[in-house]
Amino acid sequence: MTTPVNARRWANWGRNQESIAEVLTPGTVDEVAAQVNQAVESGHRIKVVGSGHSFTAIAVADDRRMFVHRLNGLVAVDGPLVTVQAGMTLSALNALLARHGLAMPNLGDIDAQTVAGAISTGTHGTGLGHSTLASCVEAVTMVTAGGKVERHTIGDPDFPAVRLGLGALGVLVEVTLRSVPAFTLLADERPMPLTDVLAGLDEWLPENDHVEFFWYPYTDRASVKRNRRVPTDDKPLSRFRGWFDDEFLSNTVWQGVCALGRRFPAVVPTISAVSARALSPRTYTGPSHEVFCSSRRVKFTEMEYEVPRAALPEVLDALPKIFDRLPFRVQFPVEVRFTGADDVWLSHGYGRESAYIAVHQYIGVPYEPYFRAVEEVCSALDGRPHWGKLHYRDAESLRGAYPRFDDFLAVRDRLDPNRVFTNDYLNRVLGP
Repeated sequence: MTTPVNARRWANWGRNQESIAEVLTPGTVDEVAAQVNQAVESGHRIKVVGSGHSFTAIAVADDRRMFVHRLNGLVAVDGPLVTVQAGMTLSALNALLARHGLAMPNLGDIDAQTVAGAISTGTHGTGLGHSTLASCVEAVTMVTAGGKVERHTIGDPDFPAVRLGLGALGVLVEVTLRSVPAFTLLADERPMPLTDVLAGLDEWLPENDHVEFFWYPYTDRASVKRNRRVPTDDKPLSRFRGWFDDEFLSNTVWQGVCALGRRFPAVVPTISAVSARALSPRTYTGPSHEVFCSSRRVKFTEMEYEVPRAALPEVLDALPKIFDRLPFRVQFPVEVRFTGADDVWLSHGYGRESAYIAVHQYIGVPYEPYFRAVEEVCSALDGRPHWGKLHYRDAESLRGAYPRFDDFLAVRDRLDPNRVFTNDYLNRVLGP
């Protein structure tokens, strides 16, 4: 097959996925519909790409790649309901909401994703009163494989599928989100023994709006973050402390430390022990989106698994044994977050309180034996892999993990019967 003249090579943020494909850059909804119609008529496939922050091949295109970054404007603000074009980034959304005295009720720790990409892959933050960002979606407008522009809202039979659709159902062009009045968070971040963190979770989770922790491999140390809403922003973090902790230590120094560990693996346990004590305690207040989100410039690969909250201790107990038998060292901390149940069909937290365990490796460092070993443990505990993070599951194994899996496939059959929006990843996790 002849490579199209306007084909371009693309790689994701983590540099572990890439492809060459013809590039489409529509600037209007009508252009999206026209390009989808043209693809259908000519027998081509389209894969929409957001910001490339997924580590799986979910955005890898082998035919035509559609970027929706030009669809990035505000459509309407109606009280707490805010409608934006789907190519808007979360950072732009946060700034827009702040100008209207609003905020998202919860966010993850990275804000570079597009709205479409974040909701379609199950992006989430932490807090038992929250679930994925898709649970905040009140309506979506998308272009289906028939070239039709369709709007789906709460109450529509297909809505539990389209609000977290993996890019398998159509091209999202507008999203309506339910926001909340802007709020301030009091952040308490401090290192402590892992045993103390685990002992405190049952008390901290209901007392705080958001709780997460990072466990440093080869140590008994962790860093815990607890956030709760407060009425005033009376303890802002100094500009120097913010730069020193979040930019200098967490990015500049961490980049050098990871490069050192990649070159000299034997020093990784020592580095982990030092890192566990490098960040001193801090307590501060700030606008919610500034507390939730931070800069991540050190590149890595990642796998994240959701398990029932009660299964977390069993996963953590298994990790030291995994570390000991790996033929390489684990450089990044293990991140643990928590969410409540929701009713979105392909949400990792469908129907249950969840614990999320994220494992990472620095770019260029081996990871597959580590990730596969963690997946084996989590799968046996009824775990569900994050759609945007590396995993090795297929449709046969995922069907049992999601009670509404076949209902989702039925919606896919109706909206994209000829698989215009599929790729190899979707063929694997959903079936061809």
